Amino acid sequence: MMAYNPGGGQGRYFRPGMFGGFSFFPPVIKALLISNVAIWLVFGFFLPLFTLRGVPIFAIFSEYLALWPLGANFWPWQLVTYMFMHGGFGHLFFNMLALWMFGMELEYTWGSKKFLLFYLLCGVGAGIANLFIAPLFGQAAPTVGASGAVFGVLIAFGILYPDRPIYIYFLLPIKAKYFVAAYIGLELFTGVTGTSDGIAHVAHLGGAAVGFLFILVDKGLLPGRSLFSALEHLGRPRSPVRGWKNEEHIQDARFTDIRPGRPDDEEPEVTQEAIDDILDKISRDGYQSLTEREKRLLNEASKKIH
Repeated sequence: MMAYNPGGGQGRYFRPGMFGGFSFFPPVIKALLISNVAIWLVFGFFLPLFTLRGVPIFAIFSEYLALWPLGANFWPWQLVTYMFMHGGFGHLFFNMLALWMFGMELEYTWGSKKFLLFYLLCGVGAGIANLFIAPLFGQAAPTVGASGAVFGVLIAFGILYPDRPIYIYFLLPIKAKYFVAAYIGLELFTGVTGTSDGIAHVAHLGGAAVGFLFILVDKGLLPGRSLFSALEHLGRPRSPVRGWKNEEHIQDARFTDIRPGRPDDEEPEVTQEAIDDILDKISRDGYQSLTEREKRLLNEASKKIH
């Protein structure tokens, strides 16, 4: 069992919400938790009640939605659908716990769209590794679970917040960078040695590898940053402030300096472009790189949006 302390020394971006300005369930994390739990309940308790010509319905769905080795039962969409299926309550619980613990801060730092892109890429990458690399170690078998995507989230957290303490069994502190390195090392050992424990270690490593490459591209150490930016802005509305829909809101889109007795008449009108620039700066350099003015504008805009 693990826990981590979100107060460790690095800049954080928390939008206003419950518990003094911090929401424990950002949108994508919440949607992933709900969808994974709902699908597990349907497959575990509802579908087993029904059969089709003597064949359990859940077995039919599993044949098309789980990730099967390359062959007659494999379909391309399984690279996505397998992430939302789990083999049991323990499998589901620990995947969702890790997703929430380590993904929560990533989503608030990157934004929901970028985090969702990252999560899905890691999951698909894990599936591809399981299809092409796992058979080399004699591990080809139908696969389900979000573990590959969660491993990508884990390695991203370790890279972006290396000194953040993680508490093993809520008692023993270890820095995130050491925890992630040890965990990945263990997965590498068990994956290469072909430990027959029913766990898709190669998929875990594939998700971690994709997460690592994503971070390198995002930091400009590998080519492809422009593609990420285009995907992040895809479908973004062009209204002056995200989520504002009428002229009354647009006319009121001016902010004043929050320091007592000093209204700032020179504060520019907040536009979608300005908000986008601030979010891009967070994505590129982290929340700690923002000026006090940028932090105030982002905070006030978030309050109005929510």
